[in-house]
Amino acid sequence: MKYAVLAPVAAGVTANPAWIGAYAEHADACGFESLVAVEHAVVASRYDSVYPYDASGKMELADDLDIPDPLDLLAYLAGRTSRIGLATGVLVLPNHHPVVLAKRLATIDALAGGRLRITVGMGWMREEVEACGADFDTRGRRADEQINVLRALWADTAPQGATHDGEFFEFRNAMSYPKPAQKNGVPLHIGGHSKAAARRAGRLGDGLQPLGVAGDELQALVKLMREEAEKANRDPDVLQLTLGHSLAKVTPEKAEKLAAQGADRLVLRATTTQDIDEAKDELSACAERLGLS
Repeated sequence: MKYAVLAPVAAGVTANPAWIGAYAEHADACGFESLVAVEHAVVASRYDSVYPYDASGKMELADDLDIPDPLDLLAYLAGRTSRIGLATGVLVLPNHHPVVLAKRLATIDALAGGRLRITVGMGWMREEVEACGADFDTRGRRADEQINVLRALWADTAPQGATHDGEFFEFRNAMSYPKPAQKNGVPLHIGGHSKAAARRAGRLGDGLQPLGVAGDELQALVKLMREEAEKANRDPDVLQLTLGHSLAKVTPEKAEKLAAQGADRLVLRATTTQDIDEAKDELSACAERLGLS
C-alpha cells in the first residue's frame, strides 16, 4: 500500500510558502509516498452546479479560500523536497489546453526527477469550466482527446514531431521538449465517481481514483474499468486504484481491508489546522502508526 497526503487546502495555508514548504519537507521525511494538490481555477461565489460529494450540493471550501494553482505549487515543492512524489487530485482537465499542459507537466517531471503523477477529472462546476473557455457539455469527449494529445506530445516522435487531427485540437509536426523523466510519460489517473470515469480509466488511464463511492458501487466501477481495459487490449492488472481516508484515523488494519478491495494507494486527509507544529505531529503520528520509514 502506498500512502499519500492531501495538501491541507481547507486550512487556507497552501499558498503560504513557509507553511506548505515545511509541511511537504516533513511529509517527505516521514516516508509518505506523495503529496497531493487540488485545483479550482476559479470558484463562483454563486453557482447552480451541484457538488456531488456532499448531500448539501455545495462544496465545503469557502469561495474566497486560497487555492493555489496545483502545478505551480508542486513545482515549488519539488525544490523543497527530495524523494516524495508530487501529485494532483484532481486536476480539472477541461480548464487546460493540452498542448500547453503537456509542456508544463513534462517540465515539472523533468526538474523533479520523475516524481510527478496526475489525477484528472472532468469538473463538476459548470461555472468554473465555462469561465476557463471550455464547453461543459462536451468536456468528456474533449478530455479523451486531451489525454491522447498529452501522450502524443510526451512520446519520442523525433525527428518528425507529433501530429494530431481531432475534433477539438489539431497540430502538425509538433516538437515538445523536455520529455517527462519517466519513460512512459507522466502517470495519468482518472478521478470521479461515474461509470464514464471508470471506462475512461480503463481505456486511457493508468488508474482510477473513485471519489465518494464504496462497497458494491466501488467494486462495480473497478470491474468496469478492468473490462474496458481488456476491450482496449490493455493489461487491467497494471491499473492502480487510489482511495481516500483520514490521516488521523487510518490504521494498518483499515488499510488491509481497503487493500483487499483492490486499493493500491490511500490519499489521506489531514485535520484542518493552521498550526504547523500540530500538522507535523499528525504526520509523524500517522507515519509511526503505519510503520513508514
